[in-house]
Amino acid sequence: MGQVSATKKMGLVLGGGAPNSPLIAGALAAFLDQEVEFDVISASGAGVLMGLLYTAPLDGSPREALKRWADAGVADSIYKMMPVNYKIFHKPGKEADAFRGVFSPQVGNPVFPGLQSVMGGSVPWADWTQLMMSTMSPSNLSSKSLGLCAHAPFLEGSIDFSAIAKMKPEFYINAYNLNQHRMKIWDKREIQAEHVRAALSFPFLYAPTEIDGEDYIEGAALETLNFDPFIEGKGEHADTDVLVVLDILGDERLLRKPRNLYDAWVGQMITPLVNISNQQLRLFELEHNTDHKTGEPKRQMLKLELMAAVPEQHIPYTMDWSTSNMQLLFDVGYKTATRFCRQNADVLRFAEETEVVG
Repeated sequence: MGQVSATKKMGLVLGGGAPNSPLIAGALAAFLDQEVEFDVISASGAGVLMGLLYTAPLDGSPREALKRWADAGVADSIYKMMPVNYKIFHKPGKEADAFRGVFSPQVGNPVFPGLQSVMGGSVPWADWTQLMMSTMSPSNLSSKSLGLCAHAPFLEGSIDFSAIAKMKPEFYINAYNLNQHRMKIWDKREIQAEHVRAALSFPFLYAPTEIDGEDYIEGAALETLNFDPFIEGKGEHADTDVLVVLDILGDERLLRKPRNLYDAWVGQMITPLVNISNQQLRLFELEHNTDHKTGEPKRQMLKLELMAAVPEQHIPYTMDWSTSNMQLLFDVGYKTATRFCRQNADVLRFAEETEVVG
């Protein structure tokens, strides 16, 4: 049995979705704890960041890095007054970059810990401190700006880019090239910080990312699920035996009456992505995962229904950047994926099975 399981080629698709991305973080933490192994990972949007925390974190273990993402929300006492995640979305401009270099909460920075010790060490006070720093930060935002925020300045402090090319699974990310009007896929041997920024450059939130003179926006804005590496004629992994899909945007419960103006603004970004996710899944299943001669699936496709596990009463808050929401979603993702691993133990490949064959 170990021989059969170990020869399966395992693929993982991580979809887009930012505020509810702790669902994916929790699921990946469960995969780590259950020692599930994947040969190929394909990610888009926020799934790119989750996938890199899972495979190439800069500090600590992948498990710790994924949990830190769930802790990146804003304390509820603050979020109720100001529903913006100033810890993730930063002001643009060179002056703002310089300001963050002085006041960022980085290891070895003497300024931030000093302020934090004055304010107190609890999470709300730490968040208050960061709010003050964000408020005082300069900005070059104007009517001529191409996006609201700086391009994810936290990346180099979170991801070990030197480790990506050497990590075990194949890894792919996507971004849309505005000059050539086509989707671009980068593999692990190409991925650097600018490619990840391109993969996260959602229009209006961020200006397009320029790479080698060409402009890119987030691939998940058009294709929330990056199936290309598994499509014959497009990618190199059409021979994948089992494909696990983590889609957190295809739940129609995300289409709802907004709670306030900010919630409506978030909703207008999410609304088209719900249909895109559903259409992509259907297209891949019917066109690319079905043998047209026999009508049988080309590979076993397992959809981990993370959004379906979110309690109905919590759905209106799923897109919040609050601490309570992000931690709840992480826990939901972790528990749902743990059950998923047990229910599909005969299909998934585990580290101990590979060791048996080795």
